[in-house]
Amino acid sequence: MDKNNFEILGFSKSTLNAIKSKGFEEPTEIQAKVIPTILTTNLDLIGIAQTGTGKTAAFALPLIDILDEKQPGIKALVLVPTRELAVQVSDEINSLRGTKEIIAAPIYGGQSFETQFRRLKKGVDIIVGTPGRIIDHLNRGTINFQTISFVILDEADEMLNMGFIEDIENILEQTNSNKRTFLFSATMPDRILKLTKKYMKKSELIKTKNSGTTIDLTEQKYFEVRESDKFESLCRIIDTTAEFYGIVFCRTKTDVDFVSGRLIDRGYDAEGIHGDISQNFREKTLKNFRIRKVNILVATDVAARGLDIYDLTHVINYSLPQDPESYLHRIGRTGRAGKEGTAITFISPDENRKLNFIKSITKTNIRKERIPKVDEVINFKKTKIVNEIKALIEYGVGTNYLILAEEMLVESDPHLIVAALLKYNFQDTLEEENYAKVHDLFEKQKYTESDSYSSKGRRDRKKKESFSEGRQRFSRREDKGKIRLFCALGKKDDFNLQSFLEFLNEKTGIPKGRISGTQLSDAFSFFNVMPEDLDTVMKKLNKKKSARPLVEVAKN
Repeated sequence: MDKNNFEILGFSKSTLNAIKSKGFEEPTEIQAKVIPTILTTNLDLIGIAQTGTGKTAAFALPLIDILDEKQPGIKALVLVPTRELAVQVSDEINSLRGTKEIIAAPIYGGQSFETQFRRLKKGVDIIVGTPGRIIDHLNRGTINFQTISFVILDEADEMLNMGFIEDIENILEQTNSNKRTFLFSATMPDRILKLTKKYMKKSELIKTKNSGTTIDLTEQKYFEVRESDKFESLCRIIDTTAEFYGIVFCRTKTDVDFVSGRLIDRGYDAEGIHGDISQNFREKTLKNFRIRKVNILVATDVAARGLDIYDLTHVINYSLPQDPESYLHRIGRTGRAGKEGTAITFISPDENRKLNFIKSITKTNIRKERIPKVDEVINFKKTKIVNEIKALIEYGVGTNYLILAEEMLVESDPHLIVAALLKYNFQDTLEEENYAKVHDLFEKQKYTESDSYSSKGRRDRKKKESFSEGRQRFSRREDKGKIRLFCALGKKDDFNLQSFLEFLNEKTGIPKGRISGTQLSDAFSFFNVMPEDLDTVMKKLNKKKSARPLVEVAKN
């Protein structure tokens, strides 16, 4: 067993199950050092650790493990410098509790007292609060800290810089004298040192190592996108890279399965590895990756440890690393042996602070960039298709294909034949409406790429198009022997061609390959089905008898 595994840190089975459900594989440095001290001793603790090193889980997991959920009253207090951090830490604690009924609640200025009174009245085990608002509650008599067993001062030096030190001392003086106190700080200024001597009993000092330096040949950039847009953004980056060969790092096993599974579904040569993958499968996957039979490897930090593959074009941080050391370790796999490489990091809007910390510690410039737009992806694919066809012509296409081509040329115009073949093979990738929307937060503005999907004239024409006119225009696209159906769902319902086909498959069980002639308008759509599938479609999609049918046979 790995000496750093969570299982040897002394947790109960319940907490280990919660950690497994969360998808964590291995503790960070601060977690591996702090957790045993909290679980196995009665010492107070001073942790010298930066933001983003995983220290929330370092104190939250053992707290959840130790606290008795049946004991009445507030059991622990976590003091933080900002309201944003109060919400973040509270959410993190609640996400780690598993089956234990331990409730954490944020208490901060800016939120109404009435809301906080109701929350406190229902019962709270752990309060995560800003010093100023905690003082307000103490003065009103709405909080009593005589029952608490733990006080955690998170980012103590930041609270000192914000002028909270006197409030902290005031709060500590009104807490249970038998409590244990844990203090976390990136630095240890004199005022914080005096605080530890005055209010902490026998304590243990724990430090984390400093980060190293970055890789000179690695181009580093980041994209700020919504969590829900990360996968589409990843696909666009891969699709606009000539020869993508890289690792996509995820934080959890669940993320690895999700990302690798969807990439495979999209037709990419991808595989995923994490701690639950058998050794035989891992070795087979890595072999395929080394010989480039697979060009995208999705992995957790633990699973990727020890890989001797350094000629990567890209390292993608699908999830922001927990600390600067992890960031450097990840991106160090590209930009080696004189070859340039690219490291790309996705962040959600609330992760800017954590990214700035990584930038400051690693002393590097991670440049913000814009996600490739749909037209850029399509133009890149067009160029790639042209080059591949030229290469195929040079290599030779074979006698059978030449004979078939000659037969087709007798009957049709060569330009139409080529266009039809391109549409037959590449319709899914060369038409804008088949791409999902991505909300790029490059300029922090509300932007929907559907605004750029077509010219203004085309958008205006669609807006003016009536329901009946649309039916008439689209209803004639039929395949021989198939039945044309009208559906009262369209682009306004957040469908594109791919998601609409997935919807039909999920609702009816009919394979996407049996559905053809699909066309979407803003308010409705059309598609063709085999006659034997008609009853299934009607029964599955028109379940509400009193409502207007969702699907009808199209009128010519």
